Amino acid sequence: MDLLNDFSPGLFIMQAVILLILIILMRKFAWKPILDAVSSREEGIKDALASAEAAKKEMQNLQADNERILQEARAERDGILKDARELKTSMIAEAKAEAQAEADKVVSQAQTQIQNEKKAAMADLKKQVASLSVEIAEKVVRNELTNKNKQLELVESMLGDVVLN
Repeated sequence: MDLLNDFSPGLFIMQAVILLILIILMRKFAWKPILDAVSSREEGIKDALASAEAAKKEMQNLQADNERILQEARAERDGILKDARELKTSMIAEAKAEAQAEADKVVSQAQTQIQNEKKAAMADLKKQVASLSVEIAEKVVRNELTNKNKQLELVESMLGDVVLN
């Protein structure tokens, strides 16, 4: 082993002293900035993780809010549709009722008009019958009274019909 033969205690001590000086210098000037950089990097990573976690929670809250708002919108839409259906049904029922009332009114007016026209026709018919009866009676009486013998027969028959008490 060649290394043991080449070993020099002075060189070893010198190298050990240089190593200690280097460690002291490194500790004083390099370790602190390196540790500070590592520490700040660690803090930055922790902050980033915390921010990411907060953003994740915020996203969950936003998703929950969006879902809640969506459910409210669906419920409102369903309510509006229900109201619209009810309004449509009531409007149809109201229109049917109005149409039925109008039809009943038209039928009633038609029946009244028919009755009035029937009464007018009956009155006109009675008037014509009375007029024809008067004309016939007038012609019969004129025909009967034109002859003297027929006048005497008529008077005698009338007198015969009359019963004296």
